[in-house]
Amino acid sequence: MEDTLYTVTEVGQILKIGKNRVYDLIHAGLLPALKLGGLKIRKSSLCEFEKNYEGYDLTDPFNPKPLIEKNEQKVSRVG
Repeated sequence: MEDTLYTVTEVGQILKIGKNRVYDLIHAGLLPALKLGGLKIRKSSLCEFEKNYEGYDLTDPFNPKPLIEKNEQKVSRVG
């Protein structure tokens, strides 16, 4: 099975964030990485990260929060 490896800088460019934020995501345990010289992230891991944390506020990667709390109800307007 072939899986592309990205550098931290490449992942930052893909996610449109700085590389320090990528390191934060790795150190928080949210984004798995391999140490091969420098840190590398599998494309499949990046896709899984995006899937798992869509709809989350990751401003503090050590404390991810859903953008909409589960107990909040959406109010729809009729009429």
